[in-house]
Amino acid sequence: MSTRIAFLKGHGTENDFVIVPDPENAIDLPPAAVAALCDRRAGIGGDGLLHVVRSAALPEAEGMAAEAEWFMDYRNGDGSIAEMCGNGVRVFARYLQRAGHATEGDLAVATRGGVKTVHLAKNGDVTVNMGRAVLPDGDVTVSVGERSWPARNVNMGNPHAVAFVDDLAHAGDLLSPPPFSPAAAYPDGVNVEFVADRGPGHVALRVHERGSGETRSCGTGACAVAVATARRDGADPTVTGTPVTYTVDVPGGTLVITERPDGEIEMTGPAVIVAEGEIDADWLEAATSA
Repeated sequence: MSTRIAFLKGHGTENDFVIVPDPENAIDLPPAAVAALCDRRAGIGGDGLLHVVRSAALPEAEGMAAEAEWFMDYRNGDGSIAEMCGNGVRVFARYLQRAGHATEGDLAVATRGGVKTVHLAKNGDVTVNMGRAVLPDGDVTVSVGERSWPARNVNMGNPHAVAFVDDLAHAGDLLSPPPFSPAAAYPDGVNVEFVADRGPGHVALRVHERGSGETRSCGTGACAVAVATARRDGADPTVTGTPVTYTVDVPGGTLVITERPDGEIEMTGPAVIVAEGEIDADWLEAATSA
């Protein structure tokens, strides 16, 4: 490991990330190191970490190397591994553009949730093909304090429970994971979205992200919310042949989600790189062993 490690900081609708470029997978990033880097007081601070690695350099990703040169090795803020992050993949693509690895137009990015197609637009927005939603059968309930709501189980490559509420304040402080049942529905935990209507084709959400707590935005969560809202509203593009688009307000901004007749879901929103610098490797080693 070199004495200093390059990093960048970026966000998508204020869902923020520490970005660590590591094309050849030469940097060891155990969970404790990721948690230290994402610490908002003692580290750089972020909802998660984007480890930028060539697919061919990582055993779990080398099977996708023919489709996508770059793999988004995404970690939650507590150091745990996540399958996908919608805002993260937009910021990941923005970094690749900044570093000269991508240009305006289409780009393939490998993730643990599969290969995602990303479009870098001239106006600065980034659109990600998030794949299809899976809607597992079975009733799910989420709770906050004395209140409970039925929730829609939606999988976007990672698990979500979507609950419709009259007031987003009913979600409470979201410091702890909202209890859910049955436990078997989400054996590895779940991202929980609380959703309120704002008008036709327009909703707002708050989210508790598994492994990160409440965040200012969640891309896969916004997609899950759009799908759950469409089904609640009686719309299924795969049946009607008509695409459905929802504007989804998150605390950090706005995302636009479209579900196409082929079932594929597209998410459009901003992605910004705000800073770059160097991590002191001695500090990181000390923080990791503390």
